[in-house]
Amino acid sequence: MATTASFSMIGVAGRRLRVGQWHGEPAPRGKAQPAAARPLVILSGIGMNMEMLEPIASRLPGRRILSFDMPGIGESPDPIFPYTIPHMALTLASLLDRLRIDQVDLLGISWGGAVVQQFALQHRARTGKLVLAATSAGGTMIPGNASLLAQMLDPMEYSVEKTLRRNLAMLYNGGGADRVSLNAATAPSPLGWSCQLAAIASWSSAPFLPMLGMPVLIMADADDQLVPPANAHFLHNAIPGSRLEMTEGGGHLFMLSRPDAFAKQLTGFLDAAA
Repeated sequence: MATTASFSMIGVAGRRLRVGQWHGEPAPRGKAQPAAARPLVILSGIGMNMEMLEPIASRLPGRRILSFDMPGIGESPDPIFPYTIPHMALTLASLLDRLRIDQVDLLGISWGGAVVQQFALQHRARTGKLVLAATSAGGTMIPGNASLLAQMLDPMEYSVEKTLRRNLAMLYNGGGADRVSLNAATAPSPLGWSCQLAAIASWSSAPFLPMLGMPVLIMADADDQLVPPANAHFLHNAIPGSRLEMTEGGGHLFMLSRPDAFAKQLTGFLDAAA
């Protein structure tokens, strides 16, 4: 599937990042934005370049969508120093400042769910609605399939083109009855992959989850072998007033294997009155 995004390199928070944007323009700065007009920031899973988000973005034609490749992922340059999840949340805030965007909705998929949780804590006034898909509370997560997790520790298994798609198929399709197209996947650098692993290993949202007061939708699949559904129940029980939606048979990346159903649930939540 060809991407409908426009991409650019933007210097922000002391680094250069490849930024992608789909659809439309936001309301003028300083004016109130209805929920449907707020841009949606999507941050994806470990090692995933932005082109892999096309099945979701293409099904949300009425909403401006933003994303960026993490350092060392896709076409963003390698990080000079290791980074943390709070640092990447601040980087996202700086990017929104550069783009003159006041408030956004957030969708965090797998690894990206950590950054959007942290952003929602640090920048509550800038967060409209929060969607957490196939993700966890970080270091306190209930672990998934041991063989999948062990293989993730070797960055060369994911940063060499000839092994990338084979391992991504195992990692992302894990547990799912439907296949995920990996044609858009590009290999991350070994440093980029390693930095993402280190950042998530040293972070947990468990202490601050009760402080998230915005509308929160948690989405998970019962057959996810990488982030077991028990993690979604943990998030749901810890976040006051959150809503939990479970699917079956989609695996870890159920949002890509069943994009129509996912986009329908996502749009319904984002467009509903808060």
